[in-house]
Amino acid sequence: MTSLLPGFLTMASLIVAIGAQNAYVLRSGLARHHVGLVVAVCALSDALLVAAGVLGVGGLVTAHPALLTVVRWVGAAYLVGYGLLCLRRARHPVALGTDGALPSRGGVLATVVALTWLNPHVYLDTVLLVGSLANQHGSDGRWWFAGGAAAASLVWFTALGHGARLLAPLFARPATWRVLDVAIALVMFAIAAGLVLGPGGLPQAGAPARVPGI
Repeated sequence: MTSLLPGFLTMASLIVAIGAQNAYVLRSGLARHHVGLVVAVCALSDALLVAAGVLGVGGLVTAHPALLTVVRWVGAAYLVGYGLLCLRRARHPVALGTDGALPSRGGVLATVVALTWLNPHVYLDTVLLVGSLANQHGSDGRWWFAGGAAAASLVWFTALGHGARLLAPLFARPATWRVLDVAIALVMFAIAAGLVLGPGGLPQAGAPARVPGI
């Protein structure tokens, strides 16, 4: 059980920075649109990825770099597309609580799944890095470490998604939504550029590094 806190702190250090996934959770929380679904998918995805790392799936990641290359290009294309959508939305912003067009539950699910699973770095750090660190804690301790990591994700995404409502007064103005959507678009473009133009496209498996916040 002593491995619980190290797992929590390790995962927390990886996910608190702003990025594609966190930006989407924040926007969903501000819009109060399917927040529970978004939080659940993000937290469950991280839990599954950490468990996969503990079970040794990281070996498959390092043995098949071509798969990560495919994910890298598909992920970059998706991020660019989502960034363009944000810019389009910024042209016609609506205030919080107005009848702006919102995606369906299926659309929300597809978006959050794509932003989570089409990130090649998530396989390198959540699966490989966190999994490797967990396995250093022994046969029993590794699962406490994994549990701490999963708990960190759950706490963070819950706080981010449901805590966003505290900013509701600020987002009562359409202009604030315009600023947010432009900022999110820039984040998406920056991450996509990092995936495509970064050194070798991806970090080496021996030194995994997550794109901040995703």
